[in-house]
Parts: sequence; C-alpha cells; structure tokens
Amino acid sequence: MSKEIGAKQWIIPDGFTPVRSSGALESHEAICIVNCSASKATVSVTVYFEDESPIGEITFAVDGQRTKHVRTDTLEKDGAKIPKGVPYAMKVDSDIPIVVQYSRMDATQAENTLMTTMAYPV
Repeated sequence: MSKEIGAKQWIIPDGFTPVRSSGALESHEAICIVNCSASKATVSVTVYFEDESPIGEITFAVDGQRTKHVRTDTLEKDGAKIPKGVPYAMKVDSDIPIVVQYSRMDATQAENTLMTTMAYPV
C-alpha cells in the first residue's frame, strides 16, 4: 500500500498582480500543482477579494503523475477574472490529494523578482 502525497484542500492567502510591468517580462502569478497519484485529480479554485464577491469554482483536471502550472490571470468563471492591482486569496480543492505551490513573478522594475512558497494545506 502506497502513502498518499499531499492534501485535498490548500489556501493561498496572498495574491496580487501589479497593473504595470517593465521590460520584456510581464508580472504574473501561478498555481503550481503536482499530482503524484496514478488517478486524475479534479481541481477547483475559488478566488476571494477584500470587498467583492468570490469568483468560484473554476475547475480543471491534473492528470495522474503529472504537473500543471496555471497562471492566475487565466482563471475565469462566467466572464469574471482576477483584476490586476487588486489583492486576492485562493482556495484550491481537489478530489484526491495533490501538492500546491504558489509563484509570483514581479516585473515592475528592471531587476525582476521571483517569489515562490508552498500553499497552506488544510
């Protein structure tokens, strides 16, 4: 019997994409997921804001024993997207255990910054 790797629910409390970027790179953020299981994972993202209703249950699949990198600027539900320059947070749910990492590319200055951190497993 193999041990399941990961959790079914993850929280990313700090999201923010700047309005402007400088140079050739564009500031962006991504949810990075690894599914170590042989089974396909059905993943759902809910986006929370300080003073707006959530954008919820944006669903996609991550095949078994695969990784998926989802830029947050591509997340959309019924025409609603994450606006630039607005703080947000995300909840990532999966029907099977997965591992979630969060990355931010800040290209607001000539000296670009890449930040990455593990999401919080619930």
